[in-house]
Amino acid sequence: MALRFFITGTDTDIGKTVASAQLIRGFAQMGYKTIGMKPVASGCERSNDILLNVDVASHCRASNISAPLDLINPYRFVPAISPHLAARDANVEIHISHLVDCAEQLSNLAEVVIIEGAGGWYAPISDQNTIADLATALAAPVIMVVGMRLGCLNHAQLTIDAIEQRGLIVAGWIANCIDPAFDRYEDNLAYLKKHISAPLLAELAYDEGAVNFALNASAIELLTANLAINQPIIAESHI
Repeated sequence: MALRFFITGTDTDIGKTVASAQLIRGFAQMGYKTIGMKPVASGCERSNDILLNVDVASHCRASNISAPLDLINPYRFVPAISPHLAARDANVEIHISHLVDCAEQLSNLAEVVIIEGAGGWYAPISDQNTIADLATALAAPVIMVVGMRLGCLNHAQLTIDAIEQRGLIVAGWIANCIDPAFDRYEDNLAYLKKHISAPLLAELAYDEGAVNFALNASAIELLTANLAINQPIIAESHI
């Protein structure tokens, strides 16, 4: 069974795609067959009668294997609005069971699957379900991306509490500097490190090309080491 990680964030537009792409590329560079998954995506563009999402394109560029688009991005919508509204407008019902099945199929193709959520932890994907419900159904360890800006201390702790209430493993968190003018960055980072028991995997500097970078090997090794007691590593040669 492949290692799976679910990527969530403290809000929308805080760098989940950057973190996901860096994780995919980092695992790939360590020799793992790695692929990304974006279960639900709005804000897609049409190309030759196919809906494509920029987040998914970033995943694909980072990955070292390929898979059908309908597996890596099962639900795609044009309007850049909340997925539950986009689905309602398109008369589409989003089924968590289908998303879990797609993740299982990807797990048969890859050694590591990086699953990027949409919006924040409680972002709705239908009138009945949220991203939290999807993550719970997938039962994958969660990596939280903290958008380092004013308000992040509250948002990070609320998100961590909500993840843990679901009984899910918090594999680690990533600090993403989305506001280069953020005052007292180091003090805020120190507070988060003190109050979040999960390990800080990486700090992502503000850089327009960050989506093309790879997470460093030490972060990848930390993830696999921390999960060794909860989930087997597939290939002994990688340990």
